[in-house]
Amino acid sequence: MQKILVANRGEIAMRIMRTAKEMGIKTVAVYSEADRTMPFVRFADEAVCIGPAPSSQSYLRAEKILSAAKQTGADAIHPGYGFLSENASFSKACADAGIIFIGPSEYSINMMGSKIAAKQAAKKFGVPMVPGTEEPLSDVAEAKGIAAKIGFPILIKASAGGGGKGMRVVENMETLEEQMRMAKSEAMSAFGDDAVFIEKYVGSPRHIEIQLLGDQHGNYVYLFERECSIQRRHQKLVEEAPSSCLTPAIRSAMGESAVAVAKSCNYYGAGTVEFLVDENLNFYFLEMNTRLQVEHCVSEMITGIDLVREQINIARGEKLTFTQADLKINGHALELRVCAEDPLNNFLPDTGKLEMYLPPKGPGIRVDDGFEQGMDIPIFYDSMIAKLVAHAATREEAIERLCRAVDEYHIQGIKTTLSFGKWAVRSEPFRSGHFDTKFIEKHFKPEFLHEQNHEAEEVAAILSSVLWEKQKQSGEKLQAQKISENNIWKTRRR
Repeated sequence: MQKILVANRGEIAMRIMRTAKEMGIKTVAVYSEADRTMPFVRFADEAVCIGPAPSSQSYLRAEKILSAAKQTGADAIHPGYGFLSENASFSKACADAGIIFIGPSEYSINMMGSKIAAKQAAKKFGVPMVPGTEEPLSDVAEAKGIAAKIGFPILIKASAGGGGKGMRVVENMETLEEQMRMAKSEAMSAFGDDAVFIEKYVGSPRHIEIQLLGDQHGNYVYLFERECSIQRRHQKLVEEAPSSCLTPAIRSAMGESAVAVAKSCNYYGAGTVEFLVDENLNFYFLEMNTRLQVEHCVSEMITGIDLVREQINIARGEKLTFTQADLKINGHALELRVCAEDPLNNFLPDTGKLEMYLPPKGPGIRVDDGFEQGMDIPIFYDSMIAKLVAHAATREEAIERLCRAVDEYHIQGIKTTLSFGKWAVRSEPFRSGHFDTKFIEKHFKPEFLHEQNHEAEEVAAILSSVLWEKQKQSGEKLQAQKISENNIWKTRRR
């Protein structure tokens, strides 16, 4: 493998390119017209424009990306996450073109891309499941019969879904038909597939996922878990590794279940198996993500494994160079997604210019970003602008280190999730480990950030006052010194 085309943008494109360069592999960036001045475009050895700003005309156009690969002589493509990363047809198109797809096979993506097929495959390996259907629902009458059997509340989910789309919680029989219709309509609009299924709704679960690696020779390892329960709109905001609630025995059982899921679809590459965990620490298979995850950084920090490097090595046909027994948890890591969103206004996206952008530094701090000061945040893509990661020996130290880094992270021109992240990790539910996916709904109020910001403003005012007094005193001393010098000069002139 001599040259990798990165079929993505922003921070993940930079992340992949950095590892590739460390491995002596040349890189190719593809970019939309809106991303022409982005750092990842300049960082790559070569860059090719693939179309207008909308992703449907650029980053989602497989034929343009493959053309760029052929034009530049790239012999491999890394899809990152999002866009075409879990597109089975793209994986196949790369293989047909004689280009290595740095990810799993078309077969694995297809099987795990369907939540129903994934559940059926995992169940054969004894992986715990939430009670529900294994086949797409045919009609409302069938749905009512199943709902009566497993009991309300239930969850209607799009088979091809993700990000909360095509998902409806149903509390009673009277609203089931309407909610099912809405779920199917949204699923068709978002994914071109209106297949839905039903499962028992686990009301306040924790969202815990297992990072795994598998090579093309049948070797598998799991790199422990990530806690991803702090979410808004079913999308994660704060992640940590390891989880604060798992015992070694449950961690091992979840890891072995994740490997079983991977084996069920002959998986190779980096992947993540997601589980719901109830208040009694019973865990249930949710889905498998057949790609690198946004939050892969915290797993790297506690294991010392470069997941992108492993992806590349696996794609080249190499065997894993370590076993499960070689892996140990080293300390604790937290990640805050720094998104261009306003937590005071229901986390709505905020666009504008990065008038000031100064990321933090120091021991145990990692910032994966893709923007620079003076750049505009485009409206066409995901709102995340960076990932702030803190690693320390203990969870408490990691929390304080993350808070210190938030205070040092200076962003002006847009609203961000920085203040929310600091409040969240210092809140009592988070510190005690007693929280779930309803964290924001149960514990967060915008006025908490007003109070936090007011305290910060008071501290800033005090500091400004102190500095002003020092400057004033210094100025007075300087003025007195000048008067004294002038008097001496005048005396000497006489």
